[in-house]
Amino acid sequence: MRVGFLRTLIADAAVLLAVQSTAPAFAHHSQASFDRNSVLTLRGSISRYEWQNPHVYIYLNVGTDEPVEWQLEGDPTPVMTRSGWRPDTLAPGDAVIVRAHPDMNRGRNHGLLMSLTTPGGVVLTPRATGKASSASATDISGVWDGLRGFATRRFVVPGLTAKAAAAQAAYDESKNPVKDCRAYPTPSLVTLPFLNQIEIRGDRILMRSEFFKVERTIYMDGRGHPANGERTNQGHSIGHWSGDVLVVDTTLFTDSPVGTRPGIASGAGKHVVERFALSKDRTQLLIDFTVEDPEYLTAPMTGSVAWDFAPDGELLSFDCNPENARVYALD
Repeated sequence: MRVGFLRTLIADAAVLLAVQSTAPAFAHHSQASFDRNSVLTLRGSISRYEWQNPHVYIYLNVGTDEPVEWQLEGDPTPVMTRSGWRPDTLAPGDAVIVRAHPDMNRGRNHGLLMSLTTPGGVVLTPRATGKASSASATDISGVWDGLRGFATRRFVVPGLTAKAAAAQAAYDESKNPVKDCRAYPTPSLVTLPFLNQIEIRGDRILMRSEFFKVERTIYMDGRGHPANGERTNQGHSIGHWSGDVLVVDTTLFTDSPVGTRPGIASGAGKHVVERFALSKDRTQLLIDFTVEDPEYLTAPMTGSVAWDFAPDGELLSFDCNPENARVYALD
């Protein structure tokens, strides 16, 4: 099974029955697919450089007499762009040095990119950005960066129902929605390492994620959830202010094999409550969430993540290439 950028999302699932799980790396699926205790240094020439989403792939010919092609998995183009990469950074024939975590299956010439030294001697890494903000926000509106928070996000899952455990055991990457260019639903959405923009419009608040260009509308006009409303990937959200804290209540999600956490499905009863609050120094947006889903969870799941204020940040395009999205699900 090939794997890629959003990889820790499934790695967390392996420890979901623990009191707490923390996910420090990017992923489509299990970080267990890579040996993170090993680092390979590969010297070779670029055969292909695919600047696409949901992640960038670098193909490297290693060896002279009978070159072997290695596939190296990078991050999505917005994360790579902010780390100094460009569509024309590499070209076929470029001689480079790569450091990578190898696939656990050593029969695969496949690795997770750690760094690359260009022909000009420049060392590039996939995720060189993500820093504490030097600016303070006046409210929760504006642009926020989830990259640093992704490394310290927390999920606490008390337990799974028998149905959830069976679905988790049967889960494989052919069921991952990213394979079909579909975004993860909340709360996974808010824990990803992308830029997010919040716009306050009085009767509603718009939350935009760089990831798959998702836009959520939170209705602030006092309405409730529609009795027989349409179920969607991100559900139906209503909100209210509790002092300076935004409380968002979301229901009407579609069923999903990656509804609550990767490998943990969610059903018609999924209910998410998020709380968005500024940190004391107003440089971060602190997000706590609770998920109820009695069909799959024996008790509410809780979690948290922090976004850094990024007033000069600009959300970049995330056009998903279907062929690229399916690469990691190929044997």
